[in-house]
Parts: sequence; structure tokens; C-alpha cells
Amino acid sequence: MGDITILVGTTKGAFLIECGEDRSAFKVRGPFCGGWPINHVVGDAETGTIWAGGGGDWFGAGVWRSDDGGDTWTLSKMTKGQMDDWAANDPDFAQMIGWEPTEPPFGDEFSQVWSVGCAHGTVYAGTKPANLLASADNGATWARVDGLTDHPSRPDWHGGAAGLVLHTIVSDPTDPAKMWIGISAAGVFATEDGGKTWDRRNRLSNAEACQHHDHPAAPRDGETGHCVHNMVQAPGGDVLYQQNHHGVYRSSDGGRSWDDVTEGLPSTFGFPIAVHPRDPQTVWTLPLNGDTQGRFPPDAKAAVWKSSDGGQSWAAKRDGLPQEACFFTVLRQAMANDRAEPAGVYFGTNTGSVFVSPDEGETWIEAARHLPTVLSVEVPQRH
Repeated sequence: MGDITILVGTTKGAFLIECGEDRSAFKVRGPFCGGWPINHVVGDAETGTIWAGGGGDWFGAGVWRSDDGGDTWTLSKMTKGQMDDWAANDPDFAQMIGWEPTEPPFGDEFSQVWSVGCAHGTVYAGTKPANLLASADNGATWARVDGLTDHPSRPDWHGGAAGLVLHTIVSDPTDPAKMWIGISAAGVFATEDGGKTWDRRNRLSNAEACQHHDHPAAPRDGETGHCVHNMVQAPGGDVLYQQNHHGVYRSSDGGRSWDDVTEGLPSTFGFPIAVHPRDPQTVWTLPLNGDTQGRFPPDAKAAVWKSSDGGQSWAAKRDGLPQEACFFTVLRQAMANDRAEPAGVYFGTNTGSVFVSPDEGETWIEAARHLPTVLSVEVPQRH
């Protein structure tokens, strides 16, 4: 692979975009993963393994693994799909697609893998409907994290427009026992004992300051809205940021309480968020004009909004981004950053473009275009 590899999940497989350290001369490889819809692709910085989770009603759910930089891929199929039912009853179709009878370990319990994470020798997968799975043997076998599945609040979990999805997995880099997950629309959950028990962490610290309560997903009853879209951990401690369906929030205590830091942004709605690898005060997000107004950049002018003071103020960064007739959407897992100096920032669009900033969001370059709908963007975090 190149000096920097951008891992891209799309509706038609996974792609790898390679470039040099100066983030130029981009080369696109793919599609991989058998043309599956791939919701999330991540790289394990310790082993070099690439993991891609996805699937759907047709394929069933599964996680793909590559140990050779994307040249070859192996599928760990978790549930069956309509394709399996067709093939089981049609020998000609089975022969055409090379299908062989198997018994996926989770039957038809869920339809997709929505998120993948790897930390401390364990690989995690979040599913739709929301479960957290873990593998301690490099993806050969998977087990439910029952402490989350059996959480007492489970009967009250409600799906968002995309269903009840576990879309965000945040592992603490120094403490294997600590993890946060985001579920739409059940909120943020955290464990500090390796997944045995989980706390639901959605308390709003400055409820009196929140004046935008007119939306069904807005904060109320002393809590943030439960439709969390994405969440990231800042370096060096318990600072977290989340982009919610209705606002951007910051926590300085591991999610036990959240401050509303939406003021200064052009919209309360958006999907992705990213945080600087060394500075917990620097964060980027990409607001959209609203969930009922088209979900594109306000005024059809693209901008990544950057804060250098923990969300107390925001500035629009537009240099290199389209400033007229821009109607793309950037989805919840389609924004990332690397650990270089200066840090690079990346995002992908539902119109198939991937944009790269080599200078911490100040200027932007279109690294790829005409890809399928981009569902996720990640850059392996080389230490």
C-alpha cells in the first residue's frame, strides 16, 4: 500500500485510495468484497489487517478480512440472506454464483454489519438491529456482548430512519476495559469492565442553555437526543464529541454529561465528526441543512466547520470545496483524520467523491470522484 491509504466503504464494495505522505497522486483500487454493500472499513494499526463490515437483505451480514493490503479478502459470514434462500432452492442459480450450503452462526437474527472496530487483540462488529459482537480469534468466530444486548433499557430502544443500528465503536487506546458505542436511536453506552456491564450516558449538562427543542430528536428531559449520529474520543482522556441528529455535543467526563456546543454552526443537523489526533480542542464537522430540507450543505455551498477551542466557536473552511449547486450528503461514518503532522482530514460523499485536506481542514482536494455512494471513510492510525 502507499504511504497513506484511505479506506472507503461504498454501496458497491470497498475501495482503497493510496497516496504519498504529501497527499497527492491518488490511486484508486477496488472494488473489493464481492460487490457487497460495505458500511464500514477499518485498518488495524498493530497487525495491518483490514476489516470491512456490511451486507444487507440480499447477501446477509458479514465481515471481510484482508491480511495483504487488500489484494485478497476472506469473508466471515454471520447471517443468511435472500441469496441463500434462492440458491438453496435453485441448483442452477447456486452453481452460477458458486454457492455452497452453510449454516451462518447467527441465522437470520440481523441483516447488516454497520460498524467495525479493533483494539487490544479483539475485533468488534456492530449490527442492525443493534448488537455488539466480538471476536478474539481474528474473525474466525464471533460472540455477542451480552451485557449490552441484555441491557435493561433494551425494550425502550427505538430505531431511527435507517433502523436500530449500532454504528459507532470507540475503544480506549490505553485501557482495554473501556469502550463507548453509539446506537441510533438509543444513545450512547459505555463500559469500564470489558463489556460485562454498560451505562447509558446521555445526560445533558447545560439543559437550560438548549433553546432548540422544537424537533422530535431535540434534547429533552435533561438528556441529549438519543439519535446519536457519530462519536469520537479526543486524545489523552475522557473527552468525547458527538454529532447528534439535533446538535453537536462535547463531554469532558467520558460521556457522563454532555455540553451542547452547537452555537455558531449553521445547522443543528449533520452526520459525521472528527477530532484532532493530538489536540482535544480541535474538531471538525460537516453540517447539513436539516433532515427535512434535503440533507445537503446550507445554501448548497460545501464547508467543513472547524473549532479550535472545543466547540466554543466555529469557522467554515471552504477552500477547494464546491460553492454552488452542491447537493451532496456526507454520511455518519464518512469522515476521518490521520495522525500525520499536520493532520490530514478526509470525507466522502453520497455522490461518490472523496475530499482530502492536507493541512488540518484549511484547504481541500478532490482525491476521487464517481465512486459509488460513499458510506464510510477511515485512515489507519499509524503510531
